[in-house]
Amino acid sequence: MNKITKFAGLAAPAALFAGLPAWAQEAAETVEEIVEAAPAPDTGDTAWMMVSTVIVLFMIFPGIALFYGGLVRTKNMLSLLMQTTTIAAMMMVVYVVYGYSFAFGGGEGPYFGGFGKLFLAGVTPDSLAGTIPEYVFIAFQMTFASITPVLIIGGFAERIKFRAALLFSLLWATFVYFPVAHMAWDANGLFFGWEVFDFAGGTVVHINAGIAALVGAICVGKRIGYGKENMTPHSLTLTMVGASILFVGWFGFNVGSALGAGTLAGLAMINTFTATAGGIIGWILVEAVLRGKASMLGAVSGMIAGLVAITPAAGVVGPVGAIFLGAIASALAYWFVAVVKIKLGYDDSLDVFGIHGIGGITGAIGAGIFCAPALGGQGFAGERGMGEQLFYQVAAVGITIVWCAVVSFILFKVVGALTGGLRVTADAEREGLDLTSHGERAYHY
Repeated sequence: MNKITKFAGLAAPAALFAGLPAWAQEAAETVEEIVEAAPAPDTGDTAWMMVSTVIVLFMIFPGIALFYGGLVRTKNMLSLLMQTTTIAAMMMVVYVVYGYSFAFGGGEGPYFGGFGKLFLAGVTPDSLAGTIPEYVFIAFQMTFASITPVLIIGGFAERIKFRAALLFSLLWATFVYFPVAHMAWDANGLFFGWEVFDFAGGTVVHINAGIAALVGAICVGKRIGYGKENMTPHSLTLTMVGASILFVGWFGFNVGSALGAGTLAGLAMINTFTATAGGIIGWILVEAVLRGKASMLGAVSGMIAGLVAITPAAGVVGPVGAIFLGAIASALAYWFVAVVKIKLGYDDSLDVFGIHGIGGITGAIGAGIFCAPALGGQGFAGERGMGEQLFYQVAAVGITIVWCAVVSFILFKVVGALTGGLRVTADAEREGLDLTSHGERAYHY
């Protein structure tokens, strides 16, 4: 082999290796383009939604547990804590098994999400819901589904059987909560298609809970001695602690419903502050005028009423409008708690209907008013005016009330038949549910 032939034989591999840098750079650019094109969660939004989810959980444990626990008599405190704990845990399991699918399963019907995501079928760590992982969205929505049945039990506290409360919560979530959640928040839902303002659950959570609690209070019946015996809260200190936790947790509830850490979340945040302040001031002013004294229980009741009222409207009203909305809802709630309940004679033990039901109705309808730009709001949906927006807000409220009332009544009757009656025996009620239902006491003397 001469020198020329030898050089030619070496030239081909050399040329090949000489082209490798350009080829490698081109391949790297291709991989980079693929990575950039692949959807990825926004880390800021994801972090905020994780925090929101945890503080909504904090509303349940220990928020609502302490709030409700302090409002009942000492002999029934543990029963409220037990019902809260067990119902919330049950709903977490139910939501994973079929609740998420029934609400957000991809079904095209206006009332039902379908069976497409039973047992979270098709959901992976890489699945996204907007800018956040779908698992985070599921966990966030799961806390809403967990707290709503817990709210209901306050309507018939101190006299319902433990197993009856559990069975009702399970059936109620299946046939009331999940369908209304689909209607309000799923892209194919009835209320969503109507462009109804329900930012964080005026219909889904509060009207639903309030109406079910009222129906339950009537179906279960009054507590023994209601209107004759002293049934004042055993610890307003615990109630204040629980209400304060609820106030903090509500920022996860409302601000988290923006599903990201942006300008909408900022609006929901300031509105949650101002509406709650309006609710507290509204209640104690009315109470001071009508009763001559403003009470601690009134202040925390106004706090919850203001929080409930702003829930559906947090993303569409302005901060000043939120103050008025909270105050109006609080005054109406006071009237239902202090006047209407007494006149009609129903025993809504912890005023779930009076505060959550009335506050939710006021907030859902008020969202269609205070969203007006002239009142500092963000405007109506589409090209609507106030009249058209109010029509759809009222229609959504009406459907929720009727749906919840009718189905809840049927379910209470079914549960009563299956459990041998909804309420405990008279002797058990007099002795207290802590000991008779759970074999323990909150305090030992």
